[in-house]
Amino acid sequence: MENNTDNKKPSFADDFKRRLKDIKTTRWIRFGIVAAIYIAWVIWMQSPVWLLGLILLFDIYITGYIPFTWWKHSKSKATRSVMSWVDAIVYALILVYFVFNFVGQNYQIPSSSLEKTLLTGDYLWVNKVTYGPRVPMTPVHFPLVHNTLPILNCDSYLDHPSVEYRRLKGLRSVESGDIVVFNFPAGDTVSTKLENSAEYYEMLVKRYGWAEVNSNKAMFGDIKYRPVDRRTNFVKRVVGMPGERISIKGDTIYINGKKQLVPENAQFLYFALMSRPLSEEQCHELGIALADVQMVPSNRPEFGYTVDAMPAGNKTGSYLYQLPMTQAMIDSLKADGQLVNYLRWDGSAQEYYLFPQGIADIEQWTLADYGGDEGLLIPQKGMTVELTPRNWLLYQRCIRNYEGHSDAEFKNGKVYIGGKPADSYTFAMDYYFMMGDNRHMSQDSRFWGFVPEDHIVGTPMFVLVSFDPERSIFNGGLRWNRILRDANPDK
Repeated sequence: MENNTDNKKPSFADDFKRRLKDIKTTRWIRFGIVAAIYIAWVIWMQSPVWLLGLILLFDIYITGYIPFTWWKHSKSKATRSVMSWVDAIVYALILVYFVFNFVGQNYQIPSSSLEKTLLTGDYLWVNKVTYGPRVPMTPVHFPLVHNTLPILNCDSYLDHPSVEYRRLKGLRSVESGDIVVFNFPAGDTVSTKLENSAEYYEMLVKRYGWAEVNSNKAMFGDIKYRPVDRRTNFVKRVVGMPGERISIKGDTIYINGKKQLVPENAQFLYFALMSRPLSEEQCHELGIALADVQMVPSNRPEFGYTVDAMPAGNKTGSYLYQLPMTQAMIDSLKADGQLVNYLRWDGSAQEYYLFPQGIADIEQWTLADYGGDEGLLIPQKGMTVELTPRNWLLYQRCIRNYEGHSDAEFKNGKVYIGGKPADSYTFAMDYYFMMGDNRHMSQDSRFWGFVPEDHIVGTPMFVLVSFDPERSIFNGGLRWNRILRDANPDK
């Protein structure tokens, strides 16, 4: 009878020992480094269940039971070549996923709202470790784009599974004066054709009506909901902290009644009378975006100001401009003799629907005089407010949109939450009041209200590279002097 002992299949234990024995020392070292990093990440996450991932890592680096590298043994050269690229791309995407979600990522400044601190065309490195990275709420997403895949023009993420808001331990909390990148709070419902414009959904509805916005796809596209971490990224400066009262009087911010210093780089909108025209080169040297400069015909009072409205003094200039300037710009133009006279804009902007509607419009708040005599009380986690009609106007978006009480409503002079009357409300999150340094040309909390803590992404550390959108790369388009510059020099 034939002896089949030599053909007997080895047991799992014997095969496991053989695989361990065949592994080179360098492979063990690589596994040890990756495992240590992974364990540190699990400890940071405070989710022990993720330790099960060590089993997969052990198989990838050591035992190899799952044939991830089957293609290396293929007889087809084309298969080996293609799969080697696929393998490299997958590893790169996994690395990018973890870096972008838990360490930091790049962010482009799209507008002039923070000039002259940050310029249009700056590419920033946003640090997520400082405040603690936010665990991805939509964990299944393509890491190289924010919410839309190019060409395909479809969502770059899946709505499900979704994760409740949780933030890992950071180095410190948000502080007053920080420049912060956050998801646009009013960007929960979007018009896909205008999502990246200054006209957000609520403004469109107020301007054109709900029926028009939701039916006219040619103009507005589809109307869709964005999860918190897939909403458009904004960057502004924190000027009001949780629990503080904020008001603005004559362009000066007051916190709890105390006057705040104006940042050195803060810009305001002026009507400036010049003795000669402003050239494009002058605007570039001063750091004024050409898109923000408008020549005002002196005989057209509908612009709001005329030469006759200027303060007492020289009014013999022939060129009237509307443009944003810092005090340093004003001093430079005056010293040159070009700036004859100037008048700061009064900040009136009722046509922009200042927040909160129903209070700001009735009390005639402006961008320069905002918040009334008492100021706005910024919500703080654990803070309880009485649900008066005025407080409902002020905090309804926080209650309904940010803290999940979508059924909350005001009827018959009373607030109802979950179908039951409510006399007070206790906030579940901290909120912040954000503004741009380009004070009169920034769409910020004065328009759409408070920023919830779960919308905070991180804080910019430095400028990676900067391109002037008004110049070609061969004509000063690359701003060499901004590379690796501190992104928040006033802090």
